[in-house]
Amino acid sequence: MDFLMFQLEADSIIPLYEQLYTEIKQAIINGTIEEGVKIPSKRKLAEYLSVSQTTVEFAYSQLVAEGFISSEPRRGFYVQNLAELALIEQRTSIIVQDEGSKASYSIDFSPGKIDTESFPFSIWRKCSKEVISESNKDLLLLGHPQGDYTLRQQICTYLYQSRGVRCTPEQIILGSGTEQLMPLIIRLLGEKAVFGIENPGYPLTHHLLLDDQEKTVPISVDADGVIVSQLEHSNATVMYVTPSHQFPTGAVLSATRRTQLLSWAYQAENRYIIEDDYDSEFRYTGRPIPSLQGIDQNERVIYLSTFSKSLMPSLRIAYAVLPKQLIVKYKQKYSYYAATVPRMDQQILSKFMESGYFAKHLNKMRKIYKRKLEIITKTIAAYDPLVTISGEQAGMHLLLTFETVKPESELIAYAKQAGIRVYGIQEYLSTSDNLFNKPKIVLGFGGIEVEKIETSIEQLMEALKIKKLSL
Repeated sequence: MDFLMFQLEADSIIPLYEQLYTEIKQAIINGTIEEGVKIPSKRKLAEYLSVSQTTVEFAYSQLVAEGFISSEPRRGFYVQNLAELALIEQRTSIIVQDEGSKASYSIDFSPGKIDTESFPFSIWRKCSKEVISESNKDLLLLGHPQGDYTLRQQICTYLYQSRGVRCTPEQIILGSGTEQLMPLIIRLLGEKAVFGIENPGYPLTHHLLLDDQEKTVPISVDADGVIVSQLEHSNATVMYVTPSHQFPTGAVLSATRRTQLLSWAYQAENRYIIEDDYDSEFRYTGRPIPSLQGIDQNERVIYLSTFSKSLMPSLRIAYAVLPKQLIVKYKQKYSYYAATVPRMDQQILSKFMESGYFAKHLNKMRKIYKRKLEIITKTIAAYDPLVTISGEQAGMHLLLTFETVKPESELIAYAKQAGIRVYGIQEYLSTSDNLFNKPKIVLGFGGIEVEKIETSIEQLMEALKIKKLSL
């Protein structure tokens, strides 16, 4: 069968379920898999491809939603008749071509970059050697569906000490990235859930939710974070927020807004908050802001985070802390799932945390990123008031606002021509918002070397045709 020819890349940045979905869709569009053909069961395909049933289930669900296949009770999944193959094929080819033509940049201000020069390779190697041993043969077998208990225990301790999160290891589920956990959480909350999303907001969330406009409500963000009064007048039942360092504005959700948001959640039984604790490890001014989950008195906050910024994006370990009523529901519905994170990686990270190396690494990186931020702030000051900074209290990116008549798209084009990668705020808006009329650029500084920051900023300003106004 044609399904057996699929090649999935475990090391790709594209999630496995998305790779599988794309492969099947393309085969249907090309006619390789014909109309009316019964496709393999989730279990059989998962076994053959050596992936979890969760991966196959997510791929099949998306194909059903888009009409490529249909699910018939007690019979299985069948390929549907596609009346507009030519149009779909044309659109697909355009997308594939666009993805394959990535420009190269001499300076990359992407907010997803980290400082790779400072990673403790020798210590990580030491932990790896201790884990990869014949005495740990059990790691070759499937572990607990929620992830190995030892790692969940370490995460539980870390979250309480650093973020004030109150939970037990039994409430934690591990996944291979936020993009794997979010669809699961969405399904767990049920078909009647209507999601409030920050506008502007995290691209992954927009990608997962905006396909169904009736179930998505954009909520504006200002200097104090998400505007809860808008949420209160919407039909949303779940609010996705990045309160510690809003992406992409960098705003920190104010104490008043935090109280309002929790109060909104408490007013109805079916309301929840998804707290994506984005960039929470790195705060440079004042005391750490406690998590919403830590001050939640009624079990309405779903806490979500990853090790992408604190360690490395390629580790692909994310985790969610589910309220007690949802973890019970999760075990009822998904107890047959296999953990999507390799057990070797889980145990290496667990040992890294247990030995105190993780805490030491975070302390070191806070100092490095703070130094980078200080250099950026000092360099940008020479362009004030033509360029101002916001969102610099935490995280590894900030927001530049420009006092210019030039449109944001023109500034981005200027930077690209000079070989500099930056992103405009408009790229993160799901709907137009008058709060973001002035040109704004999201500036990630994690991946820029300390000694190159000043010249990189100056090259950016030169490319944007912004002149220094002060010495």
